Amino acid sequence: MVKFWGVLRERENCWRIATAGRAAFLIDADAYFTALRHAIARARSSVFILGWDIDSRVRLNPGTAEEPLTLLSFLNDVLAHRPTLRVFALAWDFSVLFALEREPLPSYRFAWNAHPRLSFQLDDAHPFGASHHQKIVVIDDALAFVGGLDLTIRRWDTPAHHAEDPGRIDPVGRPYPPAHDIQMMVDGDAAAALGEIARARWHAATGQMPADAPQPPAHDDFWPEATEPDLRDAPVGIARTMPAFRDAPAVQEVSACALAAIASARRFIYIENQYLTSAAVGAALARRLVEPDGPEIVAVLPREEHGWLEQNSMGLMRARLLRHLRAADRYGRLRLYFPIIPALDDQACMNVHAKVMIVDDRSARIGSANLSNRSMGLDTECDLVLDADLDARLGGAIASLRQRLLAEHLDCEPQAVADTMAARGSLIAAVESLRGRARSLALLPTPAVTSEPEPVTVGGKPPLDLAFLDGLACDPEQPAPDRLLAMLVPEGLRPPVRRSLVGWGLVVAALFAVIAVWRLTPLRTLLSVDRVADLGRSLSGHPAAPLAVLGAYLGGALVFFPITLLLGGTALLFPAPLAIAYCMGGALSSACMTYGIGRLVGRFRPRWLERPRLQRISRQLRRRGMLAIVAARMLPVGNFTLINITAGALGIRFRDYLIGNAIGLLPGVLALTVFADRIGATLRHPQADNLIILALVTAAIGAALWWLKRRIARRRR
Repeated sequence: MVKFWGVLRERENCWRIATAGRAAFLIDADAYFTALRHAIARARSSVFILGWDIDSRVRLNPGTAEEPLTLLSFLNDVLAHRPTLRVFALAWDFSVLFALEREPLPSYRFAWNAHPRLSFQLDDAHPFGASHHQKIVVIDDALAFVGGLDLTIRRWDTPAHHAEDPGRIDPVGRPYPPAHDIQMMVDGDAAAALGEIARARWHAATGQMPADAPQPPAHDDFWPEATEPDLRDAPVGIARTMPAFRDAPAVQEVSACALAAIASARRFIYIENQYLTSAAVGAALARRLVEPDGPEIVAVLPREEHGWLEQNSMGLMRARLLRHLRAADRYGRLRLYFPIIPALDDQACMNVHAKVMIVDDRSARIGSANLSNRSMGLDTECDLVLDADLDARLGGAIASLRQRLLAEHLDCEPQAVADTMAARGSLIAAVESLRGRARSLALLPTPAVTSEPEPVTVGGKPPLDLAFLDGLACDPEQPAPDRLLAMLVPEGLRPPVRRSLVGWGLVVAALFAVIAVWRLTPLRTLLSVDRVADLGRSLSGHPAAPLAVLGAYLGGALVFFPITLLLGGTALLFPAPLAIAYCMGGALSSACMTYGIGRLVGRFRPRWLERPRLQRISRQLRRRGMLAIVAARMLPVGNFTLINITAGALGIRFRDYLIGNAIGLLPGVLALTVFADRIGATLRHPQADNLIILALVTAAIGAALWWLKRRIARRRR
């Protein structure tokens, strides 16, 4: 039987409606980290941490006089004092695009330094192009946190958002701009239901199903004493997004709930969100704006997206959607704001990372889902939803939340927001009346209506506009067809191998993109192919060239730099015969060095060597010997350096290892050299014949990979 109350419908736009004995709104990361610290310290049986990112170095107590407390050391200490406790940490197995924003090698950092009862895994159980984006922490199935905050760096801040807060620095001491976010804490049946979600996600990612937490004793209370509940005995809806994957169907409760809430609005819709690019949400908002008696819409967004890539992709898509909303605003009921902070550097932008929607003070949604296409259909998401039609008492708590959020942005007391709203009878009028302080909300600039907003051009050349990837890469609604991957990758290959094949395909696509960038941007005038060729020729005859190349490969191996980029750079820089020699010499030298490091590491038998997966790899390598090394190099299943260290630590015979590396690397080096030669010719002379030859070379490499895939498939059968 489907339950129906107001906006929420179980199994249609929410998974379940469960009762929270207590619930609290934790605005900004200082409140969240403080509550989380006190709650985990009381854990008895299990702690689940699910996130887009989990960083072992994140400090949990900035802004205090206490000794700095990082996440991993805190969890280790709690585990040491709780012999029955287990911690399960699950983070997205992230794309290489985010490598510079992430903690390097998180799996190995946790494996080397974590307590034996702390299990850390990277989650790759999702379609190609998707990500795990839920931000959930569940303690003993009795207390849970859900919202927009990951346990990672550059998230902590207080509601004061001071321009220069000494606590707002990352692990290497760099300050970062103010950050605004919100998390919700619940206990009771709602927390137990979120425990089910956490276990199901862990099972999907690892194949293991942790046991349910035992019922805690009646006197155990995990609720942090310093946190006053905003709600008691409150019905809470749980809405999810999960893409179709393997045999599981798609779940789009978040999208359905958001659209239902927008359709239900009578007075106003208040939004705080990192992104606003969802086509479905944009169309729903536009429909309400063209109605003569529709609701007001107030949105608090970042002034601009962070970083060049986001500004030229998600930023352009957001600008396009906002232009459509402004065009639909026939009756002046739309206001788009961004927060301003006194004395904040003009180049810095407050990171509005919250994911909140409040409608008429009758419904509120707090969670991980952005108003983006990805969050509506592709990434895994989890939101908590309050609906005053379930319980009239919720209306006051929802109104109080909206007043607290606006008061923070407008630098006033929540009561001032309530009084002004009551006097003006309009959310927009109340905000406009309270604006104007040094710290306030400013109107989001309106771009020119005649064209898309563009980055500054150089030399009259058009900028690189990645918004054309809408629906493909920047903000897709659906995953890439798995049938396409199935055609390219044999059944039964482990997920890392599947990803590596896809990665090689992306490398090829990226090289084609280089040609386009070279033709459309000033890059070719700054660094011409001829200059690169001249540099290569001059280096080829220099007596120190071999040592420089060798140093680059050895140094790159020590910092885990991708070997493919080193090989590609060498192939582009030097003429073909010399490039092959340098590629093979550099790669084999760095392989031997890191293999030796692995042998030294293996003497100490670190805990990560005892993992079942590594034991299986060890048996495979010892049984198949040289052929296994050849296959690992022709179809790389992980970072070059990590595989070398692991092979050395596992005691793989050096002769097999060295010969297998030489045989496995040679085809790839030859292909890269030929490919680099054709790339150079095409960049110099982008005529049809060179493009055709480049396409034929690419097709030949693809055919070789396909043949290799078939051979591996036959051997497996």
